[in-house]
Amino acid sequence: MSYSPPAASVEVQRTPAYFSLVKGLNTVSYLAVLWLTWKFFSGQLDVQVSGGCVAVSGAWLILTRIKVDHLLQTYFDVLSRIELQLPVVLGILISSVALLARAIHPVVHVVALAELALWIYIFVLYRRNKARFKKQGYGPVPLNTLINPPAAVLQSGDLLLTSGNIARTLHESVGHAETVIEMADGKKMLFSSYMAKGCILHDIADVTGAGYKGHYVGLHLKTPWTAEQKKAAADAALEMVQTNKKWAAQENIRVLKRIDYLPLPQSIKDGLRKFFYASGYDWFGTFMGRIASDRWTCIGAAVELYRRLGVPINHYGTGLFGAGTTLLDPIMPVRFLSDPALHLITKDPESL
Repeated sequence: MSYSPPAASVEVQRTPAYFSLVKGLNTVSYLAVLWLTWKFFSGQLDVQVSGGCVAVSGAWLILTRIKVDHLLQTYFDVLSRIELQLPVVLGILISSVALLARAIHPVVHVVALAELALWIYIFVLYRRNKARFKKQGYGPVPLNTLINPPAAVLQSGDLLLTSGNIARTLHESVGHAETVIEMADGKKMLFSSYMAKGCILHDIADVTGAGYKGHYVGLHLKTPWTAEQKKAAADAALEMVQTNKKWAAQENIRVLKRIDYLPLPQSIKDGLRKFFYASGYDWFGTFMGRIASDRWTCIGAAVELYRRLGVPINHYGTGLFGAGTTLLDPIMPVRFLSDPALHLITKDPESL
């Protein structure tokens, strides 16, 4: 018997108000359960061990069961794996303690046994779901993913997610994003933002060619762009590149002026100029998930382009409670594998 989470568990994120509500409730729920767990393990709950274990295990169980469809579907995201693995391990442990500990009433042991059975059930779902993915690089991707699709199958608006240092650090399959753009002459280009170069358009062969040493996966738009949208996307990408270059030039003028005012040796000033040089990449957005108007991360550039073209992607970088703070909510490229506006380029079923 296989397990396949419903697509609707992710589809609802299209609605901004619903998404903010769900994310806010999710944040509050996790904080409440973490508080309850801490109170119990620090001895601040005036209950027997068995009763406390049942209460804590039950709280984690309810929260995990509510989210299990989404967490199984987004297994390729390291945070989703942690959100599922940690409660399962903790729940099985404390439910077992509750079952073995002395209780005021036998019903506590019955509840503990039921919770233990449910945790084992969720663990079985997790193990079955894991078989639907394979490891690629440093993290999992769906089993039928077409790795390194050739340029010929890529379309304007496609999103390429590639390997790299960030993917290795986070133990994920991908950590960089490129958007396919079709120029006026019909040539396919890639649009992205690099730490050393800022926002750029470059040849698609830089990633799809034989010289590329990593791996990448591709996602098609579920609603392909029309000819007018392709032109609008090319114009928007060119405008974003120019805006980014202008910001970087102005920022470097400001940085140089500040450094020149400092009463420091020339060698130290040269080092500061090199360190604070603005390429156009949004370093703040890397950690905070914001989308600025004139500088972007690689995935931030893709998000901004899609928004300008009216592509109904999920809401990213909203921060705590879904309130738009961008706090502690970096936009990770791997999350686009579950975005409802895109679908993964997969292998031909006959080749599997």
